[in-house]
Amino acid sequence: MGAPHAANRSGPHDGISAEQPADMVIDQQGIVVGWSPAAEGLLGYPAAAVLGRPVVDLLTGADAIDAEAIGPSLAAMDDIAVPLRRRDGAFLPCIMAVRPEGEAAAGMGWAVTLAPAEKGSPTAALDQALLETLFTVSPVGLFLLDPQLRLIRFNPAGEGMQGSSVEETVGRRPSEVWPGFATESVERAMEKVLATRQPVIGVEKRLCPPGDPEREHVYSASLFPLEDAQGRLLGVADATVDVTDRHLAQERLKVLAQAGTRIGSTLDVLDTVRGLADVSVPGLADSMAVEVVEPVLAGGDLEPGPVERDTVLRRAACRSRDDAEPWTACDEDGALPPVAAAEALADLGPRMVDPLSSVGQRALRSLRAPRDKVHSLMLVPLVAQDRALGLATFCRWGERRAFERDDLTLAGELALRTAACLDNARRYLRERHSLTALRHALRPGGLPPDHALEVAHEYVHAGSGGDWVDAVPLSGARVALVAGRVPGHGVQTAAAAGRLRAAVHTLSDLDLEPDELLARLDDLVRRLNGTNGHNGPTKEDGPPWLMEEARKSAEGDEAGATCLYLIYDPMARRCSLSSAGHPGPVIVRPDGTTVILEPPAGAALSCTGEPFEKVDIDLPEDSMLVLYTPGLFQEQPDDRGRERLAGLLAGFSGSVRQACSMVTEALIPNPPREDAAIKVARTHTLGPERVVTWDLPSDPSVVSKARSLVTRQLTDWDMDDATFTTELIASELVTNAIRYAKPPVRLRLVRGHVLTCEVSDGSSTSPRLRHARTTDEGGRGLLLVARCSERWGTRYTDDGKTVWVEQSIPERLGRADQPGCLR
Repeated sequence: MGAPHAANRSGPHDGISAEQPADMVIDQQGIVVGWSPAAEGLLGYPAAAVLGRPVVDLLTGADAIDAEAIGPSLAAMDDIAVPLRRRDGAFLPCIMAVRPEGEAAAGMGWAVTLAPAEKGSPTAALDQALLETLFTVSPVGLFLLDPQLRLIRFNPAGEGMQGSSVEETVGRRPSEVWPGFATESVERAMEKVLATRQPVIGVEKRLCPPGDPEREHVYSASLFPLEDAQGRLLGVADATVDVTDRHLAQERLKVLAQAGTRIGSTLDVLDTVRGLADVSVPGLADSMAVEVVEPVLAGGDLEPGPVERDTVLRRAACRSRDDAEPWTACDEDGALPPVAAAEALADLGPRMVDPLSSVGQRALRSLRAPRDKVHSLMLVPLVAQDRALGLATFCRWGERRAFERDDLTLAGELALRTAACLDNARRYLRERHSLTALRHALRPGGLPPDHALEVAHEYVHAGSGGDWVDAVPLSGARVALVAGRVPGHGVQTAAAAGRLRAAVHTLSDLDLEPDELLARLDDLVRRLNGTNGHNGPTKEDGPPWLMEEARKSAEGDEAGATCLYLIYDPMARRCSLSSAGHPGPVIVRPDGTTVILEPPAGAALSCTGEPFEKVDIDLPEDSMLVLYTPGLFQEQPDDRGRERLAGLLAGFSGSVRQACSMVTEALIPNPPREDAAIKVARTHTLGPERVVTWDLPSDPSVVSKARSLVTRQLTDWDMDDATFTTELIASELVTNAIRYAKPPVRLRLVRGHVLTCEVSDGSSTSPRLRHARTTDEGGRGLLLVARCSERWGTRYTDDGKTVWVEQSIPERLGRADQPGCLR
């Protein structure tokens, strides 16, 4: 805008003194017939522009005065302040002194003397200085408009905002002067001010000022009415302030506030980088992309410091302001060139880059943006604990202002938060992978075919990792079913559960009764806790948090774990079980009735020194055993949960796999709050056609008879290929029982999933495998047995012991006889 002339910017009555009054003469028709030089200096009109014109043209309230009644009106205005219109459009309050002129008494005219209204006021000089300042040097844009919203005057600051001069705009509405500027909302606000005579604060304006045509500025306008001393509405004033910097600061704060809720809301790498894209576009950039180093996606470890030149960045997310979707994923195999990664992450510091540079051109390949229009580019590494996790690239194009230092600071803050969340997600992913690996290690392997039990299991994972079930083949076609739970969550808990499972498998090979096995397992847990407690970390081992984690790891998580151990004998149709604080199984009988078995109460492992007790029950064929962990009952107490489980299984006739699925779907909520595991087993028996027993006298001559009995039985079973080996095994076992033990001696062959040869005697002395010397005549029997079999061992009973040896059955024989194997 052009500024008002210098004469207009000066005082409205420069050069006027008390000795030079401003006079004018008005006839009875209200026509100016006399005009003094002082009046010309006061209002700026030359005599030629005033003489012969109605005096009402000088009055701001001309619409309210009838020209024919000018005489009485002038008499009424004597010695009052009247706003007069100056030539430059401004209003000047003046004191009018009216007296008859010449033959005025005869109706000739009136002499009027004008003087500025502030003349003689104690604050006149201050008021005049304030008015002059507002219209000369004030940085606040000031616009004056009449009641018809026509521009009357504005100061140089307003001229700089709009780029138009006073001469071009006076008498026109803003929408007529600046058609490209969104003035409709401002004019509506002005009309509201005129209608209500109430000010309006904070009306927003946006435009590119002449002094900065390439950058959009934001202005805040305050509108207020102008009234004279009599309350007449003279117009509206518009005071406008440039608030661009404040607006940009608020926009940046808004982006930071969104980042606090969007970035890192989940422990997922891709969701975290997509959150950064969501809050950055369009709040900070027109387009952006995020690349992460490959170990972050896999939960791997990172080396501190700048990345190597051959580091590959995988594109994880990108977004543009033109995208219809909230975010757009790039190709999974897209990777930033290694040289660009090395240059961008050389010093791990954020920086602005020239889009036309080599680094800038390579960085633009990852962006969804018109490359020829991009004028501003930022590369911001994602760094946490001096480890580079990735790179964020931001750009702007078109008419939007270029990035500033404050924008780089904001991008750095977003990158810091994103990097911290990415590092958390990477650590979580690493722990989850470890936990998953441990969980798979805890999964029970299925029992061999042609076994005495049909088993199935189901795991529901929610993050703890301490629930496990298992089935362990034992000697004599028996099977041990196990269920356990380790309190806690995470990798340490899963590792503790794995240690317990390994200990149970090891102890099961000793053919211990359930109560004895749990007693030894309890001793093992106590010993591990006590020993590791003395070998814990010291002050020199690391920071406090690391020492605490190491201490927990050293102490172990097995203390307080629960375990249920059950042995099923398919020949005796008997089940023996003991519990260390674990709930008992549910039994479904062949007729569909259910029984909730309550084992003798036992404390959790390493909690008390009380002995564990065993209970024996008989199970008819085709019964179902259901073992579970407490996580199965997440929506009701354990007692009610077991009752509901029994109700679900009552009358159930489906497969064990169907039983697992039915129970987990019915009892476990989605999503689950705790881990849970269930194992279902259906019992079968080994009939007389698969088990043969002979009572033998304690006489060395019976050894040859034992070989004959074995040969005949294997021939009946069509297992001639195993005859020689089985004869040798039976001969050695019977010889040892007769020579070193005491009666009764019993020989048994069991054809299950393996061929088992058992010899029982009345002695509790365990046979010992030794390596005979070359000159020894004996001592090679058990060595031959061990070499000729899959495995062998000793099982103790109430009246002695049983030495057993297992051989694998040829595949063709197992297939031929499998349909009728279990009776």
